[in-house]
Amino acid sequence: MELIAARQDRVTPWSDGQEPSDAELDAIEVEMPVICAEVELLDVWIALMDRAPNELDARRFRRAVHRLFDAHRMVAAASVQVPGGAA
Repeated sequence: MELIAARQDRVTPWSDGQEPSDAELDAIEVEMPVICAEVELLDVWIALMDRAPNELDARRFRRAVHRLFDAHRMVAAASVQVPGGAA
């Protein structure tokens, strides 16, 4: 079996080690609350696909949406840089 991959830098930057860089890992770490909240919301949607939602399901859905909004707000606040380097 032959591995097929784009080897042009303008398409896919090629790394010798095929591992994510430290900057990419840091970006994933910063966005992890949003990723987890999106997974939770997706779990709720999947659970609601095969049945009519009741009051508890609606509450669970609202909580998942609010957690996602909070996670987005937290990540946005963490990524805002104060001019002059003051924290």
